[in-house]
Amino acid sequence: MKSQTSRRAWGTWAGWATAALVLIGTIAGCATTQQMSVKRPGASGFLGDTSKLTPGDKDQASLRYINPAAQWTRYNKVLLEPVTFWGDDKTKVSAADQQKLCDFLREALNEQLGKKFEIVNEPGPGVMRLQVAIVDAESATPVLRTVSMAIPQARLLSSLKYLATGTYPFIGGAEAEAKMTDAVSGELLGEWVDKRVGGGSIKTAAQWEWGDAENAMTEWATLAATKLSSWTSGAAKPN
Repeated sequence: MKSQTSRRAWGTWAGWATAALVLIGTIAGCATTQQMSVKRPGASGFLGDTSKLTPGDKDQASLRYINPAAQWTRYNKVLLEPVTFWGDDKTKVSAADQQKLCDFLREALNEQLGKKFEIVNEPGPGVMRLQVAIVDAESATPVLRTVSMAIPQARLLSSLKYLATGTYPFIGGAEAEAKMTDAVSGELLGEWVDKRVGGGSIKTAAQWEWGDAENAMTEWATLAATKLSSWTSGAAKPN
């Protein structure tokens, strides 16, 4: 009788766990990254005055501001400034890794924006100036990250943690701030703050410690190019 009870209990737990895995797969199982909420930056940070920032929807940055008077269709070129790192004194990111991450993000932005716009080196008519800063980054734990995503039993536990906390174990990620202005007049066109961490896609399992951060940066670059192109072409209203 005790054996049958144990088997029945195990079957119930296994059934619940399987259902949880299905739910996770539906919600975030295929996501390479997932967006996180962020606090409004202090006024002394990269963006300066952040009083205009408001929380974004699911398809927007975590915090964002779009100048309602901006005439986006006037622009067809981008002046991309070097990406900088604005972490505080408590950052765990070494100076060497800070530079690597900044270089990676700038290259990703240059590649994606270059597909939609002419990238220029000087201000001029029709030029948007994009300034971006990485304000925080966290490395993944490579071996444990791989185990937690690739081995079925460990992936089950990872999925249960996701249900409980909203994030997977051993993940990394990055947070960045961006400002777009008219390259000639300096008029503010928009500001954004966004944070992304590793998602539940099995594709993100076997990677190096900054893999989740790089995936977040690639996502930012792709979204930036897509949205800006739709705004400047008039295909979509800024949001």
